[in-house]
Amino acid sequence: MSGRLVIRRCHGALSLQDGGRRGYQRYGLSGSGAMDRLAMATANVLVGNAPDAPVLELGLGGGRFVVEAGRGWFACAGAPCTLRIDGAPLTGHRTATLAPGAELIVDPPREGAFAYLAVAGGFEAGAVLGSVSLHLRAGIGGADGRLFQAGDHLTFAAAEGNTPGDRTTDAVPLDRDAPIRVMLGPQADRFPQGGIDTLLGSTFTVSHRADRMGYQLDGPAIAHGEGGYNIVSDATVMGSIQVPGNGLPIVLMADRQTTGGYPKIATVISADLRGLAQSRPGDPIRFEAVTLATAREAGLRRQRDIADLPGRIRPLGCFDAERLLGANLAGHAVDALREGP
Repeated sequence: MSGRLVIRRCHGALSLQDGGRRGYQRYGLSGSGAMDRLAMATANVLVGNAPDAPVLELGLGGGRFVVEAGRGWFACAGAPCTLRIDGAPLTGHRTATLAPGAELIVDPPREGAFAYLAVAGGFEAGAVLGSVSLHLRAGIGGADGRLFQAGDHLTFAAAEGNTPGDRTTDAVPLDRDAPIRVMLGPQADRFPQGGIDTLLGSTFTVSHRADRMGYQLDGPAIAHGEGGYNIVSDATVMGSIQVPGNGLPIVLMADRQTTGGYPKIATVISADLRGLAQSRPGDPIRFEAVTLATAREAGLRRQRDIADLPGRIRPLGCFDAERLLGANLAGHAVDALREGP
């Protein structure tokens, strides 16, 4: 039996995403997929799915949803936002069972940009080139090649019988004050040292022109070298930092074009794409150059974060001695027993 989740109201960019499409960039189609892969994986693993199962991505927005049929076991992770089930508030990074007729309200995130709603068994949709992910500019995936809107519905595999007890996990910390780490290149040699110093020594802000294709940044202009700002178009990756003629960097993201004719001064390392993706218009961005060894180790650490997710999930309300000790409550107890002056 399929469940049915109806969107009564929504704002922001709501789309269906998964692990994305692989192997099609050579044909001019970028991978798409969730902007924050760790948050997607967290929501999925909480409800027993594979880390890259289809989820509802909520970009800088939220919505009101009603379960019209079936019984579902849901979880939300990513940018911190308040959830309400039939009016009762609920925190993120935990599961909840929604019975037929239940209303779920997801408020816009308090910080960050992308939250992810997962359901046990995954949302059901027809795959296009191996993925259900919406690629808006290509017009494929998601809700018939477009963003979701009020009146649309999502189907899911309805739970048979009772759902498991609710579970929770701690979000993997995201240091919003840390610089975004990059590796210089592949066309860093087309910029003078002053241009590279501007990239690495300045604070930029995410502009209101940021979207899933690319984050355009505001700030000081980066000077080009004598060769100018046009190159023979070559391949891009998620995290490529292009510098067009106005000198303001553009970081290419999940729905990027597959080739580009502006020089790429640097590339965001894969481990820090999450931090960049969760930045919203007006947020400050700083860059730091790192070595290949550092980038590789950070990438492996991020893979371990995803692989370790099942071991970090615990029943809701479960006593956790390690977390309790980490709160230093013992020290406060000793202080309370000290004699006064």
